[in-house]
Amino acid sequence: MAEQKEKPLNELLSHDIVDIYVGPDSTHWALHEKLLCYRSKFFRNVFWSSADKKRQNAHFGLPDDDDEPFRLFVGWLYSDNVPYPREEKELGSLFDLYLMGEKWEIKKLVIDVLENVRRFYHDTDTWPSLRRVQYIYANTPVESPMRQLLVSCVARMLVLSEEESMPPHWEKALRRNGQLAVDIILCVQKWRFEPERVPDVREESVVPIYEEAKERREVKQEANGDGEGDGDATMVNGVNGQHEANGEANGHGDGDEGQQIKQEQDS
Repeated sequence: MAEQKEKPLNELLSHDIVDIYVGPDSTHWALHEKLLCYRSKFFRNVFWSSADKKRQNAHFGLPDDDDEPFRLFVGWLYSDNVPYPREEKELGSLFDLYLMGEKWEIKKLVIDVLENVRRFYHDTDTWPSLRRVQYIYANTPVESPMRQLLVSCVARMLVLSEEESMPPHWEKALRRNGQLAVDIILCVQKWRFEPERVPDVREESVVPIYEEAKERREVKQEANGDGEGDGDATMVNGVNGQHEANGEANGHGDGDEGQQIKQEQDS
């Protein structure tokens, strides 16, 4: 089924205006009702009754949204354009704009923001930071397109890294966030490597595996000042059981902290 053709802007600028109040300070925006409702199913349901097709509201509050991403939304609403980020710190408002697009069911806005985020990482030859990924994971559903975009970037970054080990902050994050770890594995699975390009441990000596594990254990023991007496300490999911218990006692267990992540304010 073919998608509905976009109406030109001049057909959507009716005389009817709705009042939107944004953020804790209730910043007032007067917007064209027809344009807003045409773009968003969410706002159609807010301002119009689906039962009798009559207007049911003329104003609406968004106290939990921020002024800057809403300003970007209004700019997009009237210009059909999302500003391209010039530096990484500008991604903060762009991610918030994306969350608005998902929440308000605006397909084109979602796609436009996704495209700008993709272009930024491509053009700057950089990868998403952990805090950006955590913020999106804390505020989107499993099937979110932005999750898929960021996870695809992170998976490539980790697979192609020239380092022999995973960056510590990513390793810690993957231990705590099982969904993120699973998503990265699923992403790599889709790449369908040629078998000869993937090492087959079944055809090689197990000695290097043993030596590598021993070296990692010794490095950890040295870092923790445990000496050599903890070699038989219980391991749970690859983590020393005593260390895990201590972490939970000190308030550093897995818990639900991943759901409480707030995006840092850009300086």
